Amino acid sequence: MVRRSVLFTPGDRPEMLRKAPSAGADVIVFDLEDAVAPQRKAEAREAVRDVLSEPSFDPACEVCVRVNAVDAATGSSAADDLDVLLGEGAEGTLESVMLPKAGSADDIRALADELDKYDASLPILPVLESAGGILAALEIAAVPATDALVFGAEDLAADIGATRSAEGLEVLYARERVVLAAAAHDCTAIDTLVTDFEDEAALREDATFSIQLGYDGKLAIHPDQVAVINEAFTPSAEEREWAERVFAAKRDADAEGRGVFAVDGEMIDAPLIARAERIRSRAAAADEWH
Repeated sequence: MVRRSVLFTPGDRPEMLRKAPSAGADVIVFDLEDAVAPQRKAEAREAVRDVLSEPSFDPACEVCVRVNAVDAATGSSAADDLDVLLGEGAEGTLESVMLPKAGSADDIRALADELDKYDASLPILPVLESAGGILAALEIAAVPATDALVFGAEDLAADIGATRSAEGLEVLYARERVVLAAAAHDCTAIDTLVTDFEDEAALREDATFSIQLGYDGKLAIHPDQVAVINEAFTPSAEEREWAERVFAAKRDADAEGRGVFAVDGEMIDAPLIARAERIRSRAAAADEWH
């Protein structure tokens, strides 16, 4: 499943919920957490449920809902959200659930248990945005229900008292740790957002760095960010052509019983073959591999 771009939409704005698929994101996330004021949580749940139930709402992208945290310390919990979204009479196209402030593997298991009450075995996308969550990344990724790890830099910086900078060195260790944990358990890794949605250059640069770190996709908070993210996470024509040359040369080498071969004057070994395979899988997911 391709998750290059993951677009948030406030759950209490039904007109925006209906329009969200038109942005072209691979995943749209109807947000019941940070984007909704506490006094509007109930209204937002009903709005999301109504939109999901509309026969005309049939998007071509993955539809996810960011529920509230598992516990009810904030006065609103994932259980409250799921009761409305999946309870009696609920219909719709919900395909995954994003869990904010995931601090331990137990948080994921608790949400999976809530989903089981409705016979809903939905993939869970935990957001790692606290010191505890980052340190528990490997254990969280190991839970079978976990399908992706999402890195949240802004809340993490607030949690540890860091000052955010353009370079992002204050969250770099955490950013890398999330990728490693996701890779260790074959999860998708989704990188943090760029808060200034009008700065296309900054987004393009940050998305390029996300790819260098090994991320599979990136969060977006505005529809205008989606095209930039999709382009960044789709291999270029030059990358695809290089990968095709690697596979062609490997086929010839295999047929001739040679373990070593060269492409464009470069000796190709296992890491470069893995890179070519990654390019192929990303391009195929974006319908750009022929």
